[in-house]
Amino acid sequence: MSEIQLVVQGDDLGMCHAVNEGIQQAFEEGILRQTVAMAPCPWIDEAAAFVKASGIHAGMHCTLTSEWDFLRWRPFTDGASLREADGTFHRTLEASMAELDGEEAAAELEAQHAHLSSLGIAPSYFDCHMGPTSRAAFDHVVEKYERPFLYPLASSHYAFESSHMLSPMPAREKLDWLLGYIDGLTPGTHYLCTHPGTAGIELASITRPEAPNFRFAEEYRVSDLDVLTHSAVRDRIDARGIELTTVEGMRPKSK
Repeated sequence: MSEIQLVVQGDDLGMCHAVNEGIQQAFEEGILRQTVAMAPCPWIDEAAAFVKASGIHAGMHCTLTSEWDFLRWRPFTDGASLREADGTFHRTLEASMAELDGEEAAAELEAQHAHLSSLGIAPSYFDCHMGPTSRAAFDHVVEKYERPFLYPLASSHYAFESSHMLSPMPAREKLDWLLGYIDGLTPGTHYLCTHPGTAGIELASITRPEAPNFRFAEEYRVSDLDVLTHSAVRDRIDARGIELTTVEGMRPKSK
C-alpha cells in the first residue's frame, strides 16, 4: 500500500444522462474511483445499470433538495415538510433545513435506500446532497443500515487527512490547481469531491442563465471531467506513487 491514498468521488449519479455519462467516462478513462447515487432522480435506472456493469464503488447521496429551475425531482414519501407547493423538494439548503421534520426526512431516506436496493445498488455508505439538511435523518440511516456517513455529519463517519471539492475552481485554473493539489498530498488517505458531466443542451438548459447555480449546471461539470481524464493528472499521480482507492476498507470513526 502506498503511503498516500486518494479517494476521488463523482457526485450526483442518476441526476441526468449527461452526469451519468460524465461519471462513467471519468471512471473508465480518468482517476475517479467511487460515486453516490440519487434515488429520486429521473436517470437513476441508467445509473444503476452502470453501477452493476462496471462494479464502481457506490454510496447513497441522501437527497432532500432539488436545486434546478427546470430539472425537478420529488420525494417518494408524502411528508409535507419535504416539499414545496409543486410537490418537489425544496430548492435551497436553507429552506430544507428550516422546514424538514426529522422523522419525515428519515422515512424518505429509508424509501430512497429501498429504491436503490430494488435496482441492484447496495450502498456501502451515505453522504448528502448540497449539505447537512437533516442530521437526525442521517444518524437514522447510519444506525439502521449499519453503514457510515462520508462526512462528519452523523454518528459514524469516515475521517480523512484532507477533504476538498474540485468543482467550483475556474475552468482555466482547474488543471493547475489539481496538479498542485496532488503535489501537496501528505501520507494518509485524502478525499476529493468532483461533479463530472458531459457538455450539451441537457446540462445547459436545466436552470436559468441568471440563476445563482448556473455555472454548476454545465461549466463546472464539464471542466471537472476534462481534468479528471487529463493525462498530466494521471502522470503526476503515478510519479508520486499515489494509490487511487475508495472508502472500502477504511475504518469509520464514531462520535
